[in-house]
Amino acid sequence: MFAKEFDILYQVLVFFITINTIGAFITIFRKPRSIASIFAWMMTLVFIPGFGFLLYLFCGRGIDGEIVYKYTEKYQGRITEINRSIQEYNLQYHQTVKTPESNLLKNYFRNTDESPLSKGNDIEFYTDGSTKFEYLFKDIRQAKHHIHIEYYAIFKDQIGTQLRDLLVSKAKEGIEVRLIFDPWGGNVNMRFFKPLIDAGGQVVPFITSRNLIKKTRLNYHLHRKIVVIDSVIGWTGGFNVGDQYLGKSKKFGPWRDTHGRIFGTAVFTLQEIFIRDWNASAIKKANKMDYVDEYFQLPTYDSKRNISMQIVADGPENFEEILHGGFIKMILAAEKRVWLQSPYLIPDDTMINALLIAVRSGIDVRIMIPSMPDHPFIYRATQYYANYLAKRGVKVYLYQEGFIHAKTVIMDDTIASFGTTNQDIRSYSLNFEVSAFVYNRDVVDTLAGHFEDDMTRCILLTNEMIADQSYWLRFKQSFSRLLSPIL
Repeated sequence: MFAKEFDILYQVLVFFITINTIGAFITIFRKPRSIASIFAWMMTLVFIPGFGFLLYLFCGRGIDGEIVYKYTEKYQGRITEINRSIQEYNLQYHQTVKTPESNLLKNYFRNTDESPLSKGNDIEFYTDGSTKFEYLFKDIRQAKHHIHIEYYAIFKDQIGTQLRDLLVSKAKEGIEVRLIFDPWGGNVNMRFFKPLIDAGGQVVPFITSRNLIKKTRLNYHLHRKIVVIDSVIGWTGGFNVGDQYLGKSKKFGPWRDTHGRIFGTAVFTLQEIFIRDWNASAIKKANKMDYVDEYFQLPTYDSKRNISMQIVADGPENFEEILHGGFIKMILAAEKRVWLQSPYLIPDDTMINALLIAVRSGIDVRIMIPSMPDHPFIYRATQYYANYLAKRGVKVYLYQEGFIHAKTVIMDDTIASFGTTNQDIRSYSLNFEVSAFVYNRDVVDTLAGHFEDDMTRCILLTNEMIADQSYWLRFKQSFSRLLSPIL
């Protein structure tokens, strides 16, 4: 009797597992994806039957760039005009760095993302949250025409409320205020911004927060941090808006980040990105933005501004991983050094191979990561790759004085990058990111100086330290690494 019932149960179970496995294969291979991603999702779908498919429904289906940014073709002619005006403005300035490597990188971004080279810019860097917000708020107070703001995380705390109230006061002055936020990044909602809306400002949640059931966009986040003021001042980098970014969190302590204040026509690209994101997110047609002249005012010539740079946006709507490709090109072109800072280190095979090729070629490869977890699961995966690279000659530095959140890349003495992009698969493939690539020796020296100063607050990861890690910790690292392509 029991044997017969057990046999029926066994047959049902086998049938269910077979159907689940077949469904997993069909689901995973219905669209192009990386081998690592295929493997990770197969594990999830096969070993977590039912729930795995539910997780895939919300996090794994991908996003349709043609739908998200379908309006861009309408404005392509106007964008071409704006980029042409940047090129004409460039004629007044010489190029501060002109090497075969920089030319190839510039051409790569220009051909893949239509990111024009902008000359005659100036950049000020901020590594402390209090100072960053002090000067950001000063720029906002001095705004005369428009303030466009886009942040991944805004929190309902002291600094978040201060920002909102400052925007309210500017909106009451008649200044155009527009703000985009990702509801999944911080803890604010539209109710928090009601005073700003009542004052005449406009606020929209990013498009990926809408229609979660129908569009299944849960795994895609607006990770960009952009502020554009009066078309000539732009801000981008790693800082979000919250008290923890001012070092007020007991958990993280002092917060180390890198944010840039940009003055010049490079801001035009930040403006284009903002308009694109706004139009994708705004529901009402009447709220869509046009590429009007007031948003793209050329600054006056100043011989003291001599920084050449490109602003590059990337996201899951693109068929190519543009920023990821740019980092790879920087690493493989290096002749002396590659220094990286990233709070999350979950590279794909291509990035790992590029780093190891650089090390084997005698390049000074250094990577700086936090010594404490922000997201525990992701941190264990970061530890795995830190151990892996350290054992193969990469100098891995563990930041000890609080939390380091900076996202910078330094190549030799000629090229540097900063922005919102982490060195992990999520930033490569899933997040909407923006990074600046700078061709200027003074900027490289500045960021290298920050890196060297940070090294005094680090310990170097050694083989002895890796050997002392417990078996349980190694297991958590290896397990986290297996699912890293879908983190």
